[in-house]
Amino acid sequence: MQPLTNKIKQVDRKPMTFMEKLYLPAIFKGMTITFSHIFKKKPTINYPEKQRPFSPVFRGLQILNRDEEGRENCTACGLCAVACPAEAITMEAAERQQGEEHLYKEEKYAAKYEINMLRCIFCGLCEEACPKDAIYLSETFTPADYQRKQFIYSKDDLLIPHPKENPDAYQKALGNRPQKVSEN
Repeated sequence: MQPLTNKIKQVDRKPMTFMEKLYLPAIFKGMTITFSHIFKKKPTINYPEKQRPFSPVFRGLQILNRDEEGRENCTACGLCAVACPAEAITMEAAERQQGEEHLYKEEKYAAKYEINMLRCIFCGLCEEACPKDAIYLSETFTPADYQRKQFIYSKDDLLIPHPKENPDAYQKALGNRPQKVSEN
């Protein structure tokens, strides 16, 4: 019977020579490779002291955005939760009360907003689906922890610092993200 492809090779079963039985050429070849790596630049970076440069499209921890006056952008429309393929986002909407105009931009806001970071796949679809630029993926790693419940981030954990009360932390949280022009 003729084979369909020419990828079949006959295995050579000749007996090993005396030098092959000693394994010395193979050991010397392995040692040469090992010693050659000693003099090369190490790829490891000492993380807390140094940080490697990230790609401009790096997707890290989600952040809930505020406007320039410190009001929350999220209107609890639920588009980010619907767009999330991992179903990592849950939210509950509430109506803005009288006197809360300085806290929330629109009449509706997210009273409860949670992201399960163990389910999140950092795809960025939540950021693309949001019509109000309320959520974006920052340049921050998700911190490590030992308990599963610590990876469910609430609204308080995700909300960007207030731009007027803490401008340095606000700018740091924005990172190198290009600013969008507000539509007021």
